[in-house]
Amino acid sequence: MSPLHLGHFGTRTGRRLITSPWRITCRGNTQGPAPGDRDPVAALLQLGVDRHYVAPGQTHSELLRRGMSCSYGPLGRELRSNLLEQWWSSVTRSRTTVFGISTLHACGGGGGSSAKQGAGFRRVVDVERIVGERDLEQLSKEQLVHKLQLLLGEPTALRTNFLQGALEQYIPSLELVNRRLPFGLAETGQCFQPSDGAGCLDEATQTSLVWFCSPRTSSQWLDHWTRQRLRWWRKFALRPSHFSSSDVPEKELWGPVSRGVNILYSFPWGQEALETLCSRGDTELLQAHKGVRAKLQCRDGRKLVVPHVISVTGNVDRGMMAYMYNSLQQLTKEDNKQRLFHRKVLKLHPVLAPIKVALDMGRGATVELRQVCEGLLQEFLAVGISAWPGYVETTPSSIEQLNNKYDEMGVLFTVVVSDNTLESGLLQVRSRDTTIREVMHISEVKHFLARLRSLVLDT
Repeated sequence: MSPLHLGHFGTRTGRRLITSPWRITCRGNTQGPAPGDRDPVAALLQLGVDRHYVAPGQTHSELLRRGMSCSYGPLGRELRSNLLEQWWSSVTRSRTTVFGISTLHACGGGGGSSAKQGAGFRRVVDVERIVGERDLEQLSKEQLVHKLQLLLGEPTALRTNFLQGALEQYIPSLELVNRRLPFGLAETGQCFQPSDGAGCLDEATQTSLVWFCSPRTSSQWLDHWTRQRLRWWRKFALRPSHFSSSDVPEKELWGPVSRGVNILYSFPWGQEALETLCSRGDTELLQAHKGVRAKLQCRDGRKLVVPHVISVTGNVDRGMMAYMYNSLQQLTKEDNKQRLFHRKVLKLHPVLAPIKVALDMGRGATVELRQVCEGLLQEFLAVGISAWPGYVETTPSSIEQLNNKYDEMGVLFTVVVSDNTLESGLLQVRSRDTTIREVMHISEVKHFLARLRSLVLDT
């Protein structure tokens, strides 16, 4: 469904539209911010900090730039939540035989299998405990080895992906499908990756679908999920052509992977993978269950086969960065002297936008206007529409400054109440996408809510 324009409401009796001199344009390089920004990536990251997407600090911005989890502000947390929700819905509701699971992100050495201590998990050692020992320099080599073994004990293993957990859940899941192929297991959460040169581990928010299918159809299923995933990424994009797919070169394949495909986004610094799809055969499934083929076999028609595995692994943090960069536009205004003024608009898809409506107040009786705003806020929240309580801010701002701020936050609509609202019940609603301001009676807010809810849910 295309974004809703408040101009559609203008056909109703008693409505008044206020046109805006601002227009949205893509100037110069349409891949991102206007060429006036010498470093568009730095500009986007700074916008993320200024508008509550990313916590202040160079470390958090750099982590997001690298596709790793960072400390998110309220809007960043909501954007990530919206993206995860849409991913989950697209995978688990696309087929009836995809089931959600949840596995441990860490396991102790005492309870972990040898498989967990290998591929898919990374060991973590308590270095401070070792450094705190004072007598290590006085020990002989044999004594030192023994002491370190005692101190290390059984190190904790942190997962680097979800594959191992899904493989272990394979046999318990067979009764859900009456031992028939195909079916899949989906999971989302935090995984841990080695940091760039720091020696420690960084977190990444990942998504995973592990698809079990007949060996004779594994190639077709890899193609199917590639098309489905690329279509999904493009669905919420302002510029869909910046998302693409590409086969992983044969020389870059690893382990049992016979074929791989990357879903890519074209960042200013080059293409990076948002999701990777792999055809993995049956080797890892057999290893996870110690090669007991009889327990692993499923019905493929009249035959009993050990299924092949297709894995689909995504990076949500990098996906957030892709959508933020993809949606950043330049808003341009020309004054009477033909001078151009610019401001940024984070034109996120309505489904992904963290804040749907901002509530603010103009001039008038402060206490009474605040009460009106609070009542409207409760109406929005009651139907699941996320609203930003801009009216609680004490710093005076002009309407133009409010529009700039909310455009950079990606807010879909701004509702402003004023003394006119108290007198006649009229308030002003501005659309992010059209910049049109409409005068609406407060009694019509419910109709506005219904249309907004339809906009958000009809995807």
